[in-house]
Amino acid sequence: MLQEILVENNLGLNQLDGFAFGAGPGSFTGLRIACGVAQGLAYATERPVTGIGTLKALAQRVNNNKVVIALDARMGEIYHAAYEKKDADVWETTSEATVCLPNHAPSLTGNGWIGCGSGFDLYHKELSEHYSGQVDHIYHGLYPHAREIAQLAARQFSNASVVDPAHATPIYVRNKVALKESER
Repeated sequence: MLQEILVENNLGLNQLDGFAFGAGPGSFTGLRIACGVAQGLAYATERPVTGIGTLKALAQRVNNNKVVIALDARMGEIYHAAYEKKDADVWETTSEATVCLPNHAPSLTGNGWIGCGSGFDLYHKELSEHYSGQVDHIYHGLYPHAREIAQLAARQFSNASVVDPAHATPIYVRNKVALKESER
């Protein structure tokens, strides 16, 4: 797929400035694969790497000034974060990425927030009640996309906010990845 994209855009791998990947939170296996591919390409081309948080990528996709994200984290929980846009493409974190039960989602300050993510799809009632009067609109069916990861990564590369491939790591916010049989 990468080769197809490069050919389609008349580019060679060595013409790229660096590599970005969706760093998480999300599927443990998917995060490790994304990080490993970015590291391998970066080592091969001697380029830097930057990991972009999937929750921030989703905020970028909505492109409102105040975005609260809830992604389904399985096991009845959500990955949660909130961001406010301060400048053109600069997001300030107002609620760090965490994993929690939907009814224990971190509080927001003020109103005018936009909600999005599969957590809002799955736990619509709980999150709508939890953020009653604060969330003006909820976008359903939205997932992080490579386009927004690339947009945020471009800013990271222009600010030299990158890492050596050896130091690229996924963002894990939960250690327990599955319920034991007795817990199911």
